[in-house]
Amino acid sequence: MSSFARTQSQAKRELRSLRARKMQKLTRDSTSQGKYTVTLIEGDGIGPEISQSVKDIFAAAKAPIEWEPVDVTPILKDGRTAIPDKAISSVRKNYVALKGPLATPVGKGHVSLNLTLRRTFNLFANVRPCRSIAGYKTPYDNVDTILIRENTEGEYSGIEHVVVDGVVQSIKLITREASERVLRFAFQYAEEVGKRKVRAVHKATIMKMSDGLFLRTAKKISEDFPNVEFDAELLDNTCLKIVTDPGPYNDLVLVMPNLYGDILSDMCAGLIGGLGLTPSGNIGDECSIFEAVHGSAPDIAGKALANPTALLLSSIMMLQHMGLNDHAVKIQRAIFDTLAEGKTLTGDLGGKAKTHEYAQAIIEKLS
Repeated sequence: MSSFARTQSQAKRELRSLRARKMQKLTRDSTSQGKYTVTLIEGDGIGPEISQSVKDIFAAAKAPIEWEPVDVTPILKDGRTAIPDKAISSVRKNYVALKGPLATPVGKGHVSLNLTLRRTFNLFANVRPCRSIAGYKTPYDNVDTILIRENTEGEYSGIEHVVVDGVVQSIKLITREASERVLRFAFQYAEEVGKRKVRAVHKATIMKMSDGLFLRTAKKISEDFPNVEFDAELLDNTCLKIVTDPGPYNDLVLVMPNLYGDILSDMCAGLIGGLGLTPSGNIGDECSIFEAVHGSAPDIAGKALANPTALLLSSIMMLQHMGLNDHAVKIQRAIFDTLAEGKTLTGDLGGKAKTHEYAQAIIEKLS
């Protein structure tokens, strides 16, 4: 066997092994009724309302999911923000969680709960698909790109200190280990979803050592995936090109360090109609959390005005991750058919429907 064939075969075996380990864990924790227990973090503000929509639709679709709700109201451990032990145990036991929006007070000294969750469970990759939705017109048609963001370091490492009064230094941390992990995942993900190319987004022209390490690591990892093309692009060029014409990015998986991914993924969400239509998944070696990345919208909480689409599409990602593809396809089709029909939409999508009315319209399209 040639070295090319051996490398390609090895990459495929790694991906199959990863899937097998994932499903083995999930199967081991299935209930006696054949359902999989999933941790549910309803979140703040509109979180309980949009979570209820997901629960109602899953029940109507007979998805084999048993929800285990947990409270993640932060506690202090040794002076640090932490997740309650019960919530940690639930996620680690179930391997999969679905999360609504969590609020973090601004300027009050609280660490972001979303960041705390990523650190607690070492969720190293954030996956953000951005796909145009029929029935909701934007200036951009046929957007279908995927962004993968390194989730554990970069500017989000939290390494800051006061140099002198009025001068604060924040350190960007990039390691080969974390870079290798997210880059290898990006190539595996591209193979799994049928994307032809992985593109690393960087600023190595300026940050020659940190982004330079990320870029060199990407080039090295690409050698293990000869059936996936690889190239790299400056962040500036990516931002300019993708808002001018996102079409050429449809065959790509974009992978990048933490801060660039935070900004670019939100910008790409704008191409398809905003964060209310954008799913997200945080992937780790041992467990994964799928979430709506929009805010908790406390001003409309309890008024049945919230749009649950982002959390619903995140739950679709969760089902796909669990290998429950038939249920994922069934529910996703009903969501897209409801959006395309345009008769029962929430206010942010130009309609007048209440949250539960929109969910009921989706239920009626399940087949």
